[in-house]
Amino acid sequence: MLDLTFETPKPKVIQGAKSDWELVIGLEVHAQVSSNAKLFSGASTAFGAEPNSNVAFVDAAMPGMLPVINEFCVAQAVRTGLGLKAAINLVSAFDRKNYFYPDLPQGYQISQLYHPIVGEGEVIVEMGPGVARRVRIERIHLEQDAGKSIHDMDPNMSFVDLNRTGVALMEIVSRPDIRGPEEAASYVAKLRQIMQYLGTCDGNMQNGNLRADVNVSVCRPGDYERYQETGDHSVLGTRCEIKNMNSMRFIQAAIDYEARRQIGILEDGGSVTQETRLYDPDKGETRPMRSKEEAHDYRYFPDPDLLPLEIEQAWVDEIAASLPELPDQKKARFMEDFGLTDYDASVLTAETEAAAYFEAVAEGRDGKAAANWVINELFGRLKKEDHSIAETPVTPAQLGAILDLIAKGDISGKIAKDLFEIVYTDGGDPAEIVAARGMKQVTDTGAIEAAVDEIIAANPAQVEKAKVNPKLAGWFVGQVMKATGGKANPKAVNEIVAAKLGH
Repeated sequence: MLDLTFETPKPKVIQGAKSDWELVIGLEVHAQVSSNAKLFSGASTAFGAEPNSNVAFVDAAMPGMLPVINEFCVAQAVRTGLGLKAAINLVSAFDRKNYFYPDLPQGYQISQLYHPIVGEGEVIVEMGPGVARRVRIERIHLEQDAGKSIHDMDPNMSFVDLNRTGVALMEIVSRPDIRGPEEAASYVAKLRQIMQYLGTCDGNMQNGNLRADVNVSVCRPGDYERYQETGDHSVLGTRCEIKNMNSMRFIQAAIDYEARRQIGILEDGGSVTQETRLYDPDKGETRPMRSKEEAHDYRYFPDPDLLPLEIEQAWVDEIAASLPELPDQKKARFMEDFGLTDYDASVLTAETEAAAYFEAVAEGRDGKAAANWVINELFGRLKKEDHSIAETPVTPAQLGAILDLIAKGDISGKIAKDLFEIVYTDGGDPAEIVAARGMKQVTDTGAIEAAVDEIIAANPAQVEKAKVNPKLAGWFVGQVMKATGGKANPKAVNEIVAAKLGH
């Protein structure tokens, strides 16, 4: 396992015109449950369908239609809770959150206010080697998503698409433990990574499958420590909520702007109004959306159509037994089994597909060499072409075969890069390509020595310079490699050149 004796990163300090201020941030992350059907109906959750084609009668709030809980969505919430080391509540209940919006046909949202399915947990957010923030999870509750209002199709009318209505969401609520914009983005990224490993949310922020409401306030240095000692939230300042953030970059920018806005108000002698705001990425600023509602504004009450949700510990234990190896565990194992650095292990475990690819390449081979080729050559090329690991034309078996040819001395590192380019572009078996194209490395010292003698005989002036300055021997090595088409064994070339020049 990873060494959890982390140093806690210091909070970000913002210099105001009159004094220093610190940030306090809490997040409510809405993660769409990976399931084929909605939370209370059998309608499809497929993205990109024709508007209003994935809508059951209960989603459209037709009279007399009753919700029926989707057991798989419940299991996915439990699975997520276990992945976040959270308490699983064997008894939970659904409530109605009442508000009007055109894309909410029922006039209420079925959610869990008083008795959520998942209790307290934690997320370890690494901010660098040996530095991490422990962010406490307050709760995870299940709820329905609303539909989507479309305002840009007609100058006089708005349209409503109910395909998302009733899709299962997990709302993951953190404590106000996050102390800077970068930490907030890293926290969302870590949550996303964990849920992708668990298979409970695909984390697609572009499609809206993962979005965050960011609560921001500012306080004086030392006030946060007083809050931890006393539990008094008032010392943290008045918070404002920035809704529906679906970009790590925008999360950071919105927090930075909002903090400075609040500081400006406070230093001018004003007071921050608790409200919900939206971030405008074009202007780089937040703007008011509505005054911040409290629970009583939504008139929550237990949903009369749904009995309390009771689950058995044996079922929870069964789900726990099926959990995959999670990112922190996998990272620790890669560092231990393959001798990787913290950075390399982090890169290779960032996504499940990347981790699986690397492990297939590294199995039975030099782990550091495998990491170097996967990160630098493969990932570098994929990034250049804006492709994901799922789109790689080079299979783990092909890259492994290239590493085997290097290890056996059949090809040099330079030839290996040429070979990788051929495989990436045209495919094929690396060993067969080497044989067919005559790319095998020249290890015959007699042939190498003959090439060295030829270069030395043709460049007497350069020989005299190299005898005075041994560093110039590299020029002869380069000439020999060029003369042999890069096929000569570099180690043998260096040794023979040094011997011939009397070094």
